[in-house]
Amino acid sequence: MPMRQAAIARAQACFLRACWLDVAVRKPGNVSQASPGHGMQASMFIASARAAAGPLFERGLCVGDRIEAAVEATWGVAGCNTNLGILLLCAPIALAIEQHPGAATPAALRGAIEGVLATLDIHDASAAYRAIARARPGGLGSAAEQDVHDAPTIDLRAAMALAADRDLIARQYSDGFADLFALAFQAPVFPAGCGAAPADADGPPDAATVASVQRLYLACLGAFPDSHIVRKHGERVAQTVMAAAQGWRARADAGCVLEADPGFAAWDLSLKAAGVNPGTSADFTVAALLLSGWIQSCAAPAHDAAGAWHGS
Repeated sequence: MPMRQAAIARAQACFLRACWLDVAVRKPGNVSQASPGHGMQASMFIASARAAAGPLFERGLCVGDRIEAAVEATWGVAGCNTNLGILLLCAPIALAIEQHPGAATPAALRGAIEGVLATLDIHDASAAYRAIARARPGGLGSAAEQDVHDAPTIDLRAAMALAADRDLIARQYSDGFADLFALAFQAPVFPAGCGAAPADADGPPDAATVASVQRLYLACLGAFPDSHIVRKHGERVAQTVMAAAQGWRARADAGCVLEADPGFAAWDLSLKAAGVNPGTSADFTVAALLLSGWIQSCAAPAHDAAGAWHGS
């Protein structure tokens, strides 16, 4: 299998692994297999990942077309927005890996992503705008400049820069994914093998993986006010959730097994009862898992990508 084709298949498997971990592990406020919420079930997110993976990693597509096609595929199976933020973050990563399949270090991968961001154009903006309008994310509202309901007149990166002060995902486009890389590769986060395909995709992840994914999620949630919470509930609620995440992360760092703590599950349920969904932090977690999984897969012995988990 040619290097580029093999790299795309491996990256797609890492994406599906990240999306599986997203719901296989309890992340307070987010939908998981242990805890549905916000009118959604974990199965919807798994179906969305399977449907979106093809167009997201389709060879030759630009970033905007990947986003738009993946959103459309998601709606075909889920009928709602389950993954817009994930797709916005992962589309530049997917194209960067396609263009630079040998990007095997965080620095090389970030450089490849910066190269992708530098070439975004109005076509990318138009396709991404259509995708965002189609997904109808909660609390989207309107913007004074370059509103997503209008035809863009600037390229996608420039459009994202206009929203960077109020949206963490937009800021990644503006700042070269700086926040995401800082979170994804802080040490220690991932145990050895966290990026590998699970032996049993229907079985639970091991305790070490659960703990590391929860710590990563809490790092994301504790680093910034969650954009999705801010849009729907305001800055004060987002700050309260962020402070709680910092407290739980400190407990995890001190050796507390969060999954065994009834208070952790109670916090999850209380957030859902209040309709508070830290969706941006979940999107960051998936994208960070994709980045880490890709780097780990580059360091692992060569394997047949066809044998990796493909969401089935």
